[in-house]
Amino acid sequence: MAVSYYGEVLSRVHERGFGHHAAAQAPDILALLEAVRGGLVLEVGCGSGHLTAALVAAGHRLLATDASEAMLAIAREKLGERAAFGLLRLPADPVPECDAIVSTGHALNYLEDAGAVAAALLAFARALRPGGVLALDLLDVSYGAARADLRPALWQGEGLFCAVEFALPSPTRFVRRITVFSEETKGSWRRSDELHRNLLLETAALPPLLEAAGLTAAVRPSFGGAPLPAGMVALVAEKR
Repeated sequence: MAVSYYGEVLSRVHERGFGHHAAAQAPDILALLEAVRGGLVLEVGCGSGHLTAALVAAGHRLLATDASEAMLAIAREKLGERAAFGLLRLPADPVPECDAIVSTGHALNYLEDAGAVAAALLAFARALRPGGVLALDLLDVSYGAARADLRPALWQGEGLFCAVEFALPSPTRFVRRITVFSEETKGSWRRSDELHRNLLLETAALPPLLEAAGLTAAVRPSFGGAPLPAGMVALVAEKR
C-alpha cells in the first residue's frame, strides 16, 4: 500500500486551520527537551512548522524534516533561515545523529505497516546520542474505535473549503478521504482529492522494542499536562 504525503493544497489547509494540536503540545515537549539543551533536535513530520516555530523561539538547534515537499515549502517560507529543513521519508532515509527526536501529528502512523514503524523507531534509537530524548505522538488502535461513528466533516477558510469522509476498514486502519476546493481566481475553483490511510498501532508493544535497543521508554497519556485526543498517546524515551 503506497504511503500518501500531503499535497500542495491540503498543506495550505493544514497551515491555516490545523496547527492547534502542535501549539497545545509544544510547552510539554519543550519541557522534555531541557535535558538536552544545546544539542541537536530532529523534528520528524514538521508539517507546516507550528511546533518548529516554538522550538526555534525556545532557542533550540534544530533540523526540521517532513516527508511532504509541499509542507516543507510552507515551513521554510514561514521560518526562513531560523531553522534547517530537510526531506525525510521513513524508514528508508537515514536518520542523522542527534540529541533529541520530537514529533507531533502522529507522523509514524502514515507509514505502510507495523514493520516500517518498528524500523523507523530502531533507526531513531541508533541516531540518538547517550542521554538523548525521544518524544512523539502515535495513534493507538483505540483511536479508531473511538471514531467508528464519525460523520463527514466540513471546514471552511478564506478561499478554501474542505470536506472529509472517514472510514475504519479494519481495527488497525483509519482512513480519511479529503476533498478540497480552493479558489484560484474570483469565481474559479480548483478541486483536489487526497486519501490518507493512518495505521493504528498496538502502542503498548513499542516500549519493549526500544528498551532492547538501549532506551528507557514508556507510553503515556500525555507529554506532560496537556491532554492528547482520545486514542492518541505519547511515546517518551531516553537513550541510556
